[in-house]
Amino acid sequence: MDGIRSYLAERRVRWPWTGKEDAPNESSPLIPKGDGGPNGTAELHQAGTGDEREGGFKELRPRRGSSLIDYFLKYLLVLSNLTFSVLGLLLLALGLWGLISKESFAQEKLGSIGTDPMLLLVTLGLVLAALCLTGCVGALRENSFLLKLFSGMLLALIAAQVLAAVLVYTSQGEIENVLRSGMLAAMARYRDDLDLRFIVDEIQSNLQCCGADSYRDWEMNVYYNCSSPGVLACGVPATCCVDPLDNSTVWNSQCGLGAQALDQFSAQSVIFLGGCLGNIRRWLEQREGSIGTVALVLLGVQILTLVVTTRLQQRIRGHKVHE
Repeated sequence: MDGIRSYLAERRVRWPWTGKEDAPNESSPLIPKGDGGPNGTAELHQAGTGDEREGGFKELRPRRGSSLIDYFLKYLLVLSNLTFSVLGLLLLALGLWGLISKESFAQEKLGSIGTDPMLLLVTLGLVLAALCLTGCVGALRENSFLLKLFSGMLLALIAAQVLAAVLVYTSQGEIENVLRSGMLAAMARYRDDLDLRFIVDEIQSNLQCCGADSYRDWEMNVYYNCSSPGVLACGVPATCCVDPLDNSTVWNSQCGLGAQALDQFSAQSVIFLGGCLGNIRRWLEQREGSIGTVALVLLGVQILTLVVTTRLQQRIRGHKVHE
């Protein structure tokens, strides 16, 4: 009798009173839900091991699912792009507010809007917002087209930054000439454009300099030219002064009046004689390592974002294949 029972157990023969407990039921986690049709039936008849085929049972293979790391990367991409989208929209709003408040869209000012610093904020904010919103929506909706568009734009941006870095490194002389031209143009419009005045004042006060190459450059401004009939003739802005404060408390906006008419020995006790381009060059040389580190970190973040986006696209394609 024991031999018969062992034989029947080995052959997996059911006793009449045991029921069908070994048969898979609908509540089994191995059976995909909602596959009652032909496709579901086909999935239930996948090949099992040799022992299972002998007993009439076949292993059920679960569908391919998303791993925890996939969801983490997806929502990390959404969160980062959403954050930078908000930053881009803020820059765009700030630039538009600056242009509107200065009435830059007026007909008489449209000719000089191309050199308005606020236009740079508008362009930067628009590009950043469009790029990050594309990546955010594409990741959230798992839209392959938007993710491909985002990847292409990000790859083009990375390539542009690398190219710009190479050009900056190999064309330092030309860049200095461009900076000189920009500085002189800003000085020429110093009294007419509040944004340019703010930029020039910040450069001169922080770097303790005056003019592009020397304080004599202010003679090109119609108000500070020595032949000007105004009170500012032969003077320089107060941010050129060595001590622009009276008794270290009150700002003296007239401390630079008549400074160009002085000889260099007398002028050096009143204003800074050196130009800002030389100070900018020295400032960059002193912080070359820090600037390079920040640039590499930003580039690394962008490359990591590109890798995450590519991984998300691969996962989406994988799910479509297994559907």
